[in-house]
Amino acid sequence: MGKGKSTGTVYGLAFIGALVYYIQHATTFWMGVLGFFKALVWPAFLIYKLLDFLKM
Repeated sequence: MGKGKSTGTVYGLAFIGALVYYIQHATTFWMGVLGFFKALVWPAFLIYKLLDFLKM
């Protein structure tokens, strides 16, 4: 019954890390807003780049 709690915690910490990264590199308010949305979907970017690297 307790399975999945650590996965959510890891995703939450990674979300915060991605959010901080994107916000720090934002030059305007709207780039910061875009950074927020990028932080929500960062796993999709990661998998895409990984599959592109592996040429699958």
